[in-house]
Amino acid sequence: MAHQQHELTLFKEKHIQYIVNLNTKDKSYEYWLTEHLRMNGLYWGLTALYLLGSQNSLDKEDVISFVLSCKDPVNGGFGAFPKHDGHLLSTLSAIQILATLDSLDVLNEEDINDLVDFIIGLQLPNGSFQGDKYGEIDTRFIYTAISSLSILGKLTKKVVEPSLSFIKDCQNFDGGFGMVPGAESHAAQVFTCLGTLAILDRLDVINDQNLLGWWLSERQVANGGLNGRPEKLPDVCYSWWVLSSLSILNKLSWIDHRKLRQFILHSQDSENGGISDRPDNQVDVYHTLFGIAGLSLMKFENLVAIDPVYCMPIEITKKFRRWPYTE
Repeated sequence: MAHQQHELTLFKEKHIQYIVNLNTKDKSYEYWLTEHLRMNGLYWGLTALYLLGSQNSLDKEDVISFVLSCKDPVNGGFGAFPKHDGHLLSTLSAIQILATLDSLDVLNEEDINDLVDFIIGLQLPNGSFQGDKYGEIDTRFIYTAISSLSILGKLTKKVVEPSLSFIKDCQNFDGGFGMVPGAESHAAQVFTCLGTLAILDRLDVINDQNLLGWWLSERQVANGGLNGRPEKLPDVCYSWWVLSSLSILNKLSWIDHRKLRQFILHSQDSENGGISDRPDNQVDVYHTLFGIAGLSLMKFENLVAIDPVYCMPIEITKKFRRWPYTE
């Protein structure tokens, strides 16, 4: 990758072409190996295109058609690919895609009710959520559930109050949050907990916001990149998980933006487009989105502004951001 001489250049057009071309590789072995991530991948790609000012590069009707083809007729959620079981992760991605395309109205009242029943049915008595019927529990699923219900305008206190209790139980002595009570603090879990609390306007649940801000700022390493926990390698995706969390806490200035920008931009493929986890590695759409999202949070160039809570363009989220509860 020829990146060294272009350390402060964002190759927008090449990234746009890289993302669009991903949609043409359905004959490849890799495409079928990753079908379990297809809905998430579509969300990552569409959101990255939107931030790059190229949201019309994918055919809107084709995207909507794919999303609807992934609806699980049994449980009412969305799967990652047609005929896959519904899961909270792919359900949130589907809802985000439709909201970004201003097309939530393709879901009728029965569809919405089925979705809400699917999501609420995965909540356990302790307030946590399973990702699907097979029972994995993780603070990611609280965020995906609460975010989905929020976008749909279907949050209720009955769902929210137990969730708040579970999140509080996941706080650690170092200020961070783990995936379950007692688990190690991790930057991605910090985002899922903070994002949920921000949606609910309950950041007061955090014991010590300055301690948490310090823990997050300590994720920056010597080369400017951010890691997810102490003593780990930096990874471009934490340009989102860490920065969005700092943004929610109003502490975005607590890391060195210049050094982080350089780390992200050095992780680009300047010839074929896309961004990798760290310089000279293979690019993918996941790191492409979260690298661009991090740059957007730092107001780099004229990227479209991203909402640090929903990981969607602010011009989209302002249409549904409101006091969340319905009775």
